[in-house]
Order: sequence, then structure tokens, then C-alpha cells
Amino acid sequence: MGCLSLFRKQNLKWLGVLATIIMTFVQLGGALVTKTGSEDGCGSSWPLCNGALLPQNLPIHTIIELSHRAVSAISLIIVLWLVITAWKNIGYIKEIKPLSIISISFLLVQALVGAAAVIWQQNVYVLALHFGISLISFSSVFVMTLIIFSVDQKYEADILFIQKPLRTLTWLMAIIVYLTIYTGALVRHTKSSLAYGAWPVPFNDFVPHNAHDWVQFAHRGMALITFIWIMITFIHAIKNYPAIRTVRYGYTAAFILVILQVITGALSVITNVNLIIALFHALFITYLFGMIAYFILLMLRTTRSIK
Repeated sequence: MGCLSLFRKQNLKWLGVLATIIMTFVQLGGALVTKTGSEDGCGSSWPLCNGALLPQNLPIHTIIELSHRAVSAISLIIVLWLVITAWKNIGYIKEIKPLSIISISFLLVQALVGAAAVIWQQNVYVLALHFGISLISFSSVFVMTLIIFSVDQKYEADILFIQKPLRTLTWLMAIIVYLTIYTGALVRHTKSSLAYGAWPVPFNDFVPHNAHDWVQFAHRGMALITFIWIMITFIHAIKNYPAIRTVRYGYTAAFILVILQVITGALSVITNVNLIIALFHALFITYLFGMIAYFILLMLRTTRSIK
């Protein structure tokens, strides 16, 4: 009876919040590891650290890498707990089981990619996928938590019908944002944060000269496209769905988050990659993608209702 009480319906709300918070720390921890150059903090050992469970010598890079591994392990336990509890108590809601499978699957995949990076020192273009894979797991947990808190019923999302123009804009927004996330991760993994010069562009020397410049140039270009596309989508949503709070609040939040993302991206360059600003940069894109994942859920419901 004691074990079964862990999976009671009453635990769902605080478990959802806890899982969302710890998955946020997984995202920020990954960014911190890369930004501080702590990828090799535990050498080539995994799951051990420098051949030991807890090394005697603990320089700052080892502490950062070890902490990230610990948070990732705890997140797997908490998310699994949430998934079992949700499956058992509200599995009748169509999206809960698919979200549960996605959250656990992608959490495991991102852990394996991280482990492979430590053991085999993978190509930077493969490593850049790590953040995006983890982000899918976070978004699944985030959307599941919104469902648990009955956001659908509170803001009429359960009866919302999204017309084709907004669905098209939002699907394209999701693709553009994910590509931007990949280029941002590539900037970190290729150590290109300060490449290509001044922000927004070095007007006296506009043409990129090397691979680092091109990576940074590509990311800034994708960031500009992302900002413009989200602004267009936001304007369309507000104009055409003024009475629907889910759309009005959701797309307004997405637009605010992309503005904050652009500001912190610019400040990262201007401040020579201040660590706090860089972590806020990762935080804003994490929740922006979480919002987009919720929009996708709403669009899939609309598609089902058409059929």
C-alpha cells in the first residue's frame, strides 16, 4: 500500500511541477557544461567520473560535469515517477500516453548521446543534437504538466479550433525554431560564441572568413528569421483569435520569449559571453519551445476533430 501511494492522483500536480523544474535544470546544466568547457571534467569515464564514483580531486570543471550527470539521473527518476502516475490515473486523456513515451524515450536518448560524447568524443555536429533531443523530452513533460493542471478547460483550449493559416504558420515556426536551436548548440560546441565580430553584424567586414564565423553567421541569420516568423505568427493569431485566451496568451508569451531570446543573444556577444546571460539565453529558448509544443498539441486536436 505504501508504494502504491506514491502513484496517487493527488501527487500529479506537484510531480508535474517538480519534473518541469528539474528538466529545466537539465537544460541549463547542459548549457553550463558547454559554456564553461567542462565536457571533459570527468575525463572519458562514464558513468564513473575519472574512474571513480566520486573522485578525490574535484576541480570546478569536474564539479560542473558531475553535477550535471547527477541532475540528469535524478530527472530520469522524477520523470519516470510522473509518467507512471499520469499513465495510471489520467491515461484516458489521449495525449498522456504518447507524451509519456516521448518524454522517457528522449530523456534516455539524450543520456546515451551524452555518454557517447564522453567516451568516444563525437563530432561537434552530432553533439549539437544533444540539446535539441533533451528539449523534446522537456517539452513533453511541460505539456503533460499543463494538461494535469487542466489548462485546457480553464482557457477553452479543449474546444479551440485552429484554422489552417495559423496551423501552417505554427508548424513552420516549430521547424524554424528547432533549426535555430541546433545552430545555437553548434555555436557552443564549436566555440564560436565570439566569432564573426560585433552584433548584429560587423558592418566593416561583413563576409565570414572561417568555419567559426560561418557557424555564428548562420545562427544569427536563423535567429533573425525566427524573430520575424514568430512576430508574423503572433500578429496573425492576435488579429484572428482576439476572444480566444489560449491563443492570445500563448502566442503573446511566445513573442515575449523570442524578444528576450534576441536580447540575451545580443548581450552574450556584447558582454563576451557572460555566463548568467548565456544561461538565461538557454532558459528562454527552452520555454519558447515548450510553448510551441503546446501549440502543436492544440493543432493535432484540431486535425483530429476535422477527421
